[in-house]
Amino acid sequence: MSVGAEPLLSRRSAIALLIALAACFAASVIGGALTRPNLDWYATLTKPSFAPPNAVFPIVWPILYAMMAVAAWLVWRSAGDEGDKKTALVWFGIQLAINVLWSFAFFWIHSPSFGFGVIMVLLVAIVITIVLFARRSRPAALLLLPYLLWVCFATGLNFMIWVLNSGIDFTRAPS
Repeated sequence: MSVGAEPLLSRRSAIALLIALAACFAASVIGGALTRPNLDWYATLTKPSFAPPNAVFPIVWPILYAMMAVAAWLVWRSAGDEGDKKTALVWFGIQLAINVLWSFAFFWIHSPSFGFGVIMVLLVAIVITIVLFARRSRPAALLLLPYLLWVCFATGLNFMIWVLNSGIDFTRAPS
């Protein structure tokens, strides 16, 4: 069944945007609650030279979460098959949950190796979400690109932290 796009300024559209913002910022709050108590542990880790100062993260993440919420809202209000819309939004929820899981894996249980596994799954989920969003709304897909780029950067950072703190010499060939 094909349905028309939800009007931009309707009450229902405004409520949907608020729900998308609430979902994204709930993920942010949960991730922050898992991260903040473990910043002392994080400070003890050896980090690569490209690691940004901690002050960067509370600036970047709220912007990304707001963009993610607007992207989800654009998909929600898009015209077309309701099943495709639902699939796209389910994948959005999946990647949001995996995002929170990364904070649990890396910070809460102090495991850069588990965090790296989770963030690799997160990258796949973000790409799937972008592909599904692009079918519904090109602007929605484009809004997720900075998030994808940031998570790619975070993946490299996570990997290097794992390597630098694992005690394993990754540069030596196995004997």
